[in-house]
Amino acid sequence: MSLVRQVLAEALRVNGVCGDCRFSILLTVSEACTNAVEHGAPAVEYEVTAEVDDESCLVEIADSGSAFTPERVSLPDAESESGRGILLMRYLADEVRFLPAQFGGTTVRLRKWLHNGDSHEGVGCGAGARIPAMLG
Repeated sequence: MSLVRQVLAEALRVNGVCGDCRFSILLTVSEACTNAVEHGAPAVEYEVTAEVDDESCLVEIADSGSAFTPERVSLPDAESESGRGILLMRYLADEVRFLPAQFGGTTVRLRKWLHNGDSHEGVGCGAGARIPAMLG
């Protein structure tokens, strides 16, 4: 998982993705990879693919373990130190989908819409900077 984070972090940096977006993307990917290892049993391997364009970063994490149904996952207790991965992914990513993987298991599809600048102001996030949308 550390290697995935390092390679993805560098790819995002080279493509001009701002620090805030990089943080969100890397944390969501870490959570998805952790879930693939811990809950994708019996599989201990997973595949990560990423695509960055002018508007978004799309990352897919596929395992070959047992199929996963996110609706069956209950919310963690307030005192629990684990079980928050899906909540974090849904909070930090703009799109989170759980799909059947091609050869069994689950593919987690994460999409983050890219913003401009280091703090979502100005120019510089992604290959083609654009005017940030107003949030209401």
